[in-house]
Amino acid sequence: MREAPLAGVRVLELGTMYAAPTAGRMLRDFGAEVIKVEPPGTGDYARQWTPRKDGLSLGFSRLNAGKRSVAIDLRRPEGRALVRRLAARCDVVIESFRPGRLESWGLGYDVLAADNPGLVLTRVSGFGQTGPYRERPGFGTVAETGSGFAYINGWPETPPTSPPFGFADSIAGIAAAMGTAMSLFRRERTGTGDVVDVALYEPLMFIVGDMLLKYQASGEIQGRVGNGTGSASPRGIYQAADGGWLSIAASNQTIAERLFAAMGRPDILADPRFATNVARMANNDAIQSEVSAWVASRPRDEILAILEKHEVVASAVNDARDILADPHFRERTLVELTGNDVLGKVLMPGPVLHLASSAGPAYDGVPEIGQHTDEVLEELLDLSVADRAALRAASALA
Repeated sequence: MREAPLAGVRVLELGTMYAAPTAGRMLRDFGAEVIKVEPPGTGDYARQWTPRKDGLSLGFSRLNAGKRSVAIDLRRPEGRALVRRLAARCDVVIESFRPGRLESWGLGYDVLAADNPGLVLTRVSGFGQTGPYRERPGFGTVAETGSGFAYINGWPETPPTSPPFGFADSIAGIAAAMGTAMSLFRRERTGTGDVVDVALYEPLMFIVGDMLLKYQASGEIQGRVGNGTGSASPRGIYQAADGGWLSIAASNQTIAERLFAAMGRPDILADPRFATNVARMANNDAIQSEVSAWVASRPRDEILAILEKHEVVASAVNDARDILADPHFRERTLVELTGNDVLGKVLMPGPVLHLASSAGPAYDGVPEIGQHTDEVLEELLDLSVADRAALRAASALA
């Protein structure tokens, strides 16, 4: 077995819900051991998310499979003391409390780094650790609206639209994992730890950042353009004769020329309205009508075969059933979530990137709340049965 790049790295995950656990999963995907601290009894609130099967949240399962769960009550001083001791034995702590909460508990970076100078503290919050909004609560929906994304997402005739999934949270979690890895790399050179500060909205604001430059350059506020980009044409989602949907992205001149050849319409380029991208954008409705009519003239598979032959950038619009049946995704992208009696063996997306130097991880079960409390406390802190019983008597442990 090839060794993963983060093998030997131990992560203490204090974060809940979506973004911080996504960061924890990203690190685990590449070899880190992740110990998840959850409130006794209730656990991470993500355990209550729907959809569920026999009481098991599918979203929680995807983000937390393979982690070890320790049930510690951070509201109790004994619980906070335990977390401080655990942090001293870890390389990374991930947290998603409102800024100032860790400090009020006596668990700020100055305290944790005094015990463990090489510690990387990764902090994910709604608006970051600095700035006028730092104390505001924030979830992904707030990040998607505050970043500008929702304003430009949708159609001109529809309201601003947030996505029906944890979009901002996922991007922030991936960014937090990247920041953690960079800080660990820096620690290899300097021996000192670091603080990674991720605001939920910032990675998403980076993605839609062209809208800010557009306004400053032209005074134009970018609006909603449906399935287009507002910068290249033809591009969009089209319905074939059999009712199936597909996407085409002719986002540069060469691909546009290939598309018109695939359509049997090289003459389109002779029309000054469609000869260049600038011209096509000025006449976008007209060129989109041409493409839509051609796609609607044949079944989806036939259209996709023609586009593939002409090397046009295109794809079926997949639903869950399509993805699970696709041989490319099954070979490269989907992995088994095993070791859980409720779900059995199911497939889910694996790591977001592939390294030639290491094999992918196994996703061997979804932890129950506090499933690993005793083994982790004995293994890392050498707490005896009597010690743990005393902590349970103080309601610090489940």
